[in-house]
Amino acid sequence: MYVLGIDAGGTKTVCLLADGNGRVLAEARGGGANLQSVGELEVEKVLFGVMEGALARHDVQLDAICLGIAGVDRPADAGAVRAIMRRIGFKSQTLVVNDALVALVAGAGDDPGVVVVAGTGSIAYGRNAARQAARAGGWGYLLGDEGGGVWIGRSALAAVVRQFDGRGPETELTGMVLEHLGLSTPTEIVHAIYYRDVHRQAIAGLAALVQQATDAGDAVAAEILARAGTELASAAASVITRLGLRGDAFPTILAGGMFRGIPWLTRDVHARLSEVAPRSTVRLLDVEPAVGAVRMALAAARGEVDVPAYV
Repeated sequence: MYVLGIDAGGTKTVCLLADGNGRVLAEARGGGANLQSVGELEVEKVLFGVMEGALARHDVQLDAICLGIAGVDRPADAGAVRAIMRRIGFKSQTLVVNDALVALVAGAGDDPGVVVVAGTGSIAYGRNAARQAARAGGWGYLLGDEGGGVWIGRSALAAVVRQFDGRGPETELTGMVLEHLGLSTPTEIVHAIYYRDVHRQAIAGLAALVQQATDAGDAVAAEILARAGTELASAAASVITRLGLRGDAFPTILAGGMFRGIPWLTRDVHARLSEVAPRSTVRLLDVEPAVGAVRMALAAARGEVDVPAYV
């Protein structure tokens, strides 16, 4: 038995080829493949590239594929992705789920639990023992994604222009952001963002500067991270409450580049969630989320897959 497990987020896509025991035989990586933000054509290009890459040196017959894709939560979304798979010639049994679910499976297996993903965007997702699921966030960078990289980066840019206008306090972020973007004055930010069309990933890249400024004692940067922690913990609390998990013992998994790259955020969310669900164990995801997709693909191949229904 051979399967592909794919985690496609806003910044990167990871594809793992595994055998029937879950042993990873090959790995391939590509760019972001969020269906809502990049569209079907780009998703098709990325998926084809990573699957071809993972299979390049292995002549095997696939039994199942699991795609965990950011921005996929409706039947129409899953249908669009399956149509993409047909166009690029992969006819194996295909399971399409939200990328938050594969991250949860990677960190908690089949047990009840909650995952908070903070990467380019953000989302909280969980399931309980009754196999009910709930989510909060994941609305995209225009409607939400609070606490994600783009949100933090955009908040840093706002702090810079507010200082320049005299509407906000001085912040170390001004010099750091201008240097990072290769600009000499805040007035050039408008052209850089709106006319040079700075990509969302570049804006998300500013999040690391907010951590650096916080470490240097900058109050404005610290406030941005405090707001980010509040938003992420609030999303998780919503999921925990709707699933009736507040008094239960369960894992809460922190996944995504923001938690790995901003230690302050990890500590803050951990502290806030300890008040929401004192018996929950909060930990960073220490494997690729695509490992969860492999596990779900194997379950699908065996006819044992169980995707929880939303409350």
